[in-house]
Amino acid sequence: MVKLTKIYTRTGDGGTTGLVDGSRVSKSDSRVAAIGDVDELNSALGVAIASLHGGDVLHSLSRVQNDLFDLGADLATPGDDFTPSDMTLRIVASQVNRLEQDIDAMNATLDPLASFILPGGDAAHLHLARAIARRAERAVAAMGATANPNALIYLNRLSDFLFVACRYVNKSGGGDVLWVPGAMR
Repeated sequence: MVKLTKIYTRTGDGGTTGLVDGSRVSKSDSRVAAIGDVDELNSALGVAIASLHGGDVLHSLSRVQNDLFDLGADLATPGDDFTPSDMTLRIVASQVNRLEQDIDAMNATLDPLASFILPGGDAAHLHLARAIARRAERAVAAMGATANPNALIYLNRLSDFLFVACRYVNKSGGGDVLWVPGAMR
């Protein structure tokens, strides 16, 4: 378990931040950008969870929040060995598989899409998280071969999960907000 006794260290005052292995990189580094996007995504999920009033999707969303902390640790660990260990957190295929199972379970209860949907309804906060997940995916992709391939796959699947979760949440409310092409002309 992590134990923090002092919050400020002043070590980042010069524009660098520390990674898991003790090395320091610029706060403008693509790795740090990806970590920041994942952190923002996790915060957006927290807001979405707070806006939902019950429902069985909350358990899955809480699990995803924990996975995103694992993902942040993964991204903060440089190197080309993406094998997890007792001391190294890495995103693994079973985490992706769990997302796929959750997607399939929710999607089985939904009508097929008949239109593009607008980001709104009871799931508006989840839609925002979905958009941030896509940005985080782009940031991890920008890291290239220095990123765990499972991290990129996880974020890709997570945006799919969040899209289906939005539809699932909206189903029990007012339904999906459908795009009507040219309606505002």
